[in-house]
Amino acid sequence: MSRYEAVRTNLRNNPRRWLVTGAAGFIGSNITKTLVELGQHVVGLDNFSSGYQRNIDQAVAGAEASGGSFRLVTGDIEDLAACRDACAEVDYVVHQAAIASVPRSMEDPIGVTRCNVDGFVNIITAARDAGARRMVYASSCAIYGDAPGTPKREEDEPRSLSPYAVTKQVNELYAAVYQRAFGIGTVGLRYFNVFGPRQDPDGPYAAVIPCWTRNMLMDEPCRIYGDGQTTRDFVYVDDVVQANILAALVEDEAATGTMYNVGSGVPTSLVDLYGAIRRALVDTRPELAGREPIFEPFRAGDVRHSRADVSKARAQLGFEPQFSIESGLAACVDWYAENLIPRSAELV
Repeated sequence: MSRYEAVRTNLRNNPRRWLVTGAAGFIGSNITKTLVELGQHVVGLDNFSSGYQRNIDQAVAGAEASGGSFRLVTGDIEDLAACRDACAEVDYVVHQAAIASVPRSMEDPIGVTRCNVDGFVNIITAARDAGARRMVYASSCAIYGDAPGTPKREEDEPRSLSPYAVTKQVNELYAAVYQRAFGIGTVGLRYFNVFGPRQDPDGPYAAVIPCWTRNMLMDEPCRIYGDGQTTRDFVYVDDVVQANILAALVEDEAATGTMYNVGSGVPTSLVDLYGAIRRALVDTRPELAGREPIFEPFRAGDVRHSRADVSKARAQLGFEPQFSIESGLAACVDWYAENLIPRSAELV
């Protein structure tokens, strides 16, 4: 039995109380769904600035059958009172709420810092005061910036290139200080390129996958910047959910107070990604078989290669990615086809 299977069994037998911030968002709703299915009692906090009620509706459907429960707190992490309300009597905090956009952070660094840093301090303070056992929080591979070498390792020196990346660095610093000074256990997860159901095609997480899928389904062009050999580490959202749950329940305190890469550990070129999406769709859309992408010049500032070394998460958390790019696409392509095409387009 894997570590994750053992933890899931333990949760079913011993339900806990959880707070998921950003519960209406892409990753937050997937975490909420799994926890509710495991019979957990979940509070969701969201201000709906980028999340959707439909994501929550899909996530908590069938909660009664599983024995789980869900309560929504509509509020902002910049509001300490809302954070305190949401944190009341919870055992674990899974913090996903943030403005996760590099372009927006370049346009509005003050607003993004207020949300991502001040909001983080509000949540971790409320969690500490409520006596939560542990806080797991979303960090980002953006911290590595243009650091040379691949795969990326946690001990690599950060070389942030945007205010967004800096806010995630600051989160990691605050988390380490709160653990040392106040005793609340913390674990940071540096996400690579996450994809899966309930992903906004215009959102910040690996937007290329839902965007290209939608474009293929709507007979629109897919653009590749450069020669197509740029690589990324695409990780299916269920593996990200796994990492969050393992981090929350890890028994070894020495595994806390630090951060972990969360990726597949496998590089995928943009050309190969395009081919994988096309193959995932071709059974129902045979006309896509000969479709090719449009190549355009490299964009300034694009990182050439990015891949996660997940050996630390594997050794200390028991994290083991379960999905390849192909199996992940197979698991979510039907959701993409159902949800990414505007209803008006279906009628044309």
